[in-house]
Amino acid sequence: MRWRDLRRSQNVRDVRGRGGGLGGGGLKLGIGGLIMVAAAYLLGVDPRLVMGLLGDGGAVAEAPAPTDAPSDDAGDFAAKILGSTEDVWGQLFAESGSRYPPPVLVLFSEMERSGCGVASAAAGPFYCPADQGVYVDLNFFQQLAGQFGGPEDAARDDSFAKAYVIAHEVGHHVQTVLGLSEQIRAQQARSSQEGQNALQVRMELQADCFAGVWAHFARERLTEQDIRDALTAAAAVGDDMIQKKMQGYVVPESFTHGSAEQRQRWFTRGFESGQVGYCDTFKATSL
Repeated sequence: MRWRDLRRSQNVRDVRGRGGGLGGGGLKLGIGGLIMVAAAYLLGVDPRLVMGLLGDGGAVAEAPAPTDAPSDDAGDFAAKILGSTEDVWGQLFAESGSRYPPPVLVLFSEMERSGCGVASAAAGPFYCPADQGVYVDLNFFQQLAGQFGGPEDAARDDSFAKAYVIAHEVGHHVQTVLGLSEQIRAQQARSSQEGQNALQVRMELQADCFAGVWAHFARERLTEQDIRDALTAAAAVGDDMIQKKMQGYVVPESFTHGSAEQRQRWFTRGFESGQVGYCDTFKATSL
């Protein structure tokens, strides 16, 4: 991807190597906490909910304040991808007569306190609606390339797999800004566990589609290999692929993010159309 001349976002909080923001006596998950996060995923529970229980995620927090700009290529790439998403979504919101308030990207290592609890690399990148922050431990991509069968170059500083993941989490922010997240959470509160999972899958697939919409407007900077990397990354974090690797079998009723094929299909739908309206997974009769 041609990225070095992109505008760098100022909405980045780089706290890598700063003790995770928890202080010397701060809360630590430990092995038991990490196991709970992994177990939650297998049981179909969004790991972010477990994080809220482990930490102090019940309180609504202020948005993370941006700090010094990243000084390495990996951080610079992330900041410029965020800047690109700001430009694309800012324009799309403006065309509909509204304003797009961007999220803050928090780059951390190992652990960081968020408005949704303790952010841990064990849970992977995530979006916290309580403080409208996108939390990413860049070391996650080494695991994506190795353990989960993602693109071989996913750990490269400027891998497009990273761009896809950041754009996906920004997609969750778009859902929050549009009021969709609140509506779905309300529906989930009235649903069975299976119903909650099904709604969460539609949330995740819509975020994949939104990531594709962003990529559509960045397509002149992309190579065919970039798109293949995004699709490989999307497949690698499909519920069926993760369950096969972690437990050896697949339980579709426990899916919370969608299958590999579904994630690829909805990203492609957004990428090929560039239309937000094509991403309405909640009205789709078939995912």
